Amino acid sequence: SPINKRSPDVTKAWGTKSEHLLRINDHDFTMRPGFGGPAVPVGVDVQVESLDTISEVDMDFTMTLYLRHYWKDDRLSFRSNNNQSMTFDGRLVKKIWVPDMFFVHSKKSFTHDTTTDNVMLRVYPDGKVLYSLRVTVTAMCNMDLSRFPLDTQTCSLEIESYAYTDDDLMLYWKEGNRSLNTDEKISLSQFLIQEFHTTTKLAFYSSTGWYNRLYINFTLRRHIFFFLLQTYFPATLMVMLSWVSFWIDRRSVPARVPLGITTVLTMSTIITGVNASMPRVSYIKAVDIYLWISFVFVFLSVIEYAAVNYLSTLQERRERKLRERLPCTCGLAHPGMLSSNYCDMDPNTTGHYGMPEENGVKREQMLVQLAMENDQVTGHVGSSAYNSMWIDTHAIDKYSRIIFPASYVFFNVVYWSIYM
Repeated sequence: SPINKRSPDVTKAWGTKSEHLLRINDHDFTMRPGFGGPAVPVGVDVQVESLDTISEVDMDFTMTLYLRHYWKDDRLSFRSNNNQSMTFDGRLVKKIWVPDMFFVHSKKSFTHDTTTDNVMLRVYPDGKVLYSLRVTVTAMCNMDLSRFPLDTQTCSLEIESYAYTDDDLMLYWKEGNRSLNTDEKISLSQFLIQEFHTTTKLAFYSSTGWYNRLYINFTLRRHIFFFLLQTYFPATLMVMLSWVSFWIDRRSVPARVPLGITTVLTMSTIITGVNASMPRVSYIKAVDIYLWISFVFVFLSVIEYAAVNYLSTLQERRERKLRERLPCTCGLAHPGMLSSNYCDMDPNTTGHYGMPEENGVKREQMLVQLAMENDQVTGHVGSSAYNSMWIDTHAIDKYSRIIFPASYVFFNVVYWSIYM
């Protein structure tokens, strides 16, 4: 019986033909093109697919991009009647020379491999080569957070040859600033992408020499609305809530004390929540200034009531001691000093003397005995003089109703004029 021959593997046969056409086995591709001669020029262009994350805590960013290299290798030139290029996948890349690019200051990076390695190699008959790959890279970005969250950050992705100095490989942007293309749909939740641009510099290493380095620079401006809702508005409302105690009766200790403590604890929670999502930097951020000044205003409102309560208690003690020291003045020979109805009044109202209320706030009068005759046994008051001094313990509350809001408004005007 006839023996059935296996059909040849078209892929392997084609691969063998292509490698034979490119004469891959006839050359040593461990050496760069034109070894011993001038530096081989390698053009680069980039298509930014997405800008995935920006992390203030780790101070880095993650970007997905298409990285394309252009150079000429005469060893890969071939004859073609129609001048058409040949396109290969990543299997041929391992057999020829390709630029050894790496990302400076990168923390991690990888080439996508779903469903196959996202690598493409295109060879033209004259030896020109296009090498493209899809890469995701996480790189460092040194951020200045002194104006956070009203800040603008500039980050850079740096591309450089690892082994070849500028004597062997000349790295450049293929079409200048037009070599960088971005997807119009790129957007970030916290940032507005203001600008993408490219630059080229030389990097020096003391042990190896000078290297060409390409920069992808992009500027980000942070959206403020989120922080207004989550940080600034709650802090402002807590400060305004602390002012409510200025309109509460100073004798209502159960009302004023818990209000002050609640606002202080709430401000502490807001400050803790903001700092929990931020790196531990050694300088003061803009949001820290606003929150801590707000915290000081809330804390001072508690101190204000402590001062009012203390002065009220001190005044009551003085009035009590004064009433104990005053002799009965009924039937005085000097009717101009005190009314004869003094003894008929309630002792607890000694400090008021029937004075009218002003603006709903009682004015308290404290009698101060300036001089009395030495002979008080007879009960006779001769040329003793009395003077009255007005002490209004509500004055602190009344002044606070104006000073606290005015000071906080002034602080906001200065703050937003500086940082906006």
